[in-house]
Parts: sequence; structure tokens; C-alpha cells
Amino acid sequence: MAEKLKIKLSIADRVYPLTILPDQEEGLRKASKKIDAMIKQFEQSYAVRDKQDVLAMCALQFAAKTEQKVINNQNELLGVEQKLKSLSDMLQSHLDS
Repeated sequence: MAEKLKIKLSIADRVYPLTILPDQEEGLRKASKKIDAMIKQFEQSYAVRDKQDVLAMCALQFAAKTEQKVINNQNELLGVEQKLKSLSDMLQSHLDS
């Protein structure tokens, strides 16, 4: 098992010490930067001063993106299943004739 790392991430002007696996570091640092960039964008666009409101808006946006990806994947799988069934039906009809 890999040694755990102790890192500090800054999000919304607060520092969060974390103990993580080495392969998690890059993803966490990128996520932290994305959150801070989104916070700045919300603060500039909506003149929001309360960090909690901005963080809630960030959380909603990230959650919505995740949920939309799940929906898109389900729709894509449904389309693939329909195409496979159509191909299977075509093959079956040629085999039967």
C-alpha cells in the first residue's frame, strides 16, 4: 500500500489539511483550482459577498454537471441498446429466410 501524503488545499480562502493517497493529489489540486475559479466567477457575475452562498452555487453546478453526465450516459446506452436490437432483428430475419 502506498504511503499517504499530507497536503494542504486552499478553497475559498480557507486551508484544508488532508491525508491522501499519492494518486489522488493531482485530481484534488485541480478540483480546488476549479472551485476557486468558479467562486471568483460567481462573485464577479452576481456580486455575491457571502462565501456560503457562493459555495452552495458551486456545489449545485458541480452536482448538476455530474447528474447530467449520468443522464447523458443512460440515454446513450439506451440508443446503443436499440441499435443492437435492430441489428439483431435484421440478422434474425435474414437467417429465418
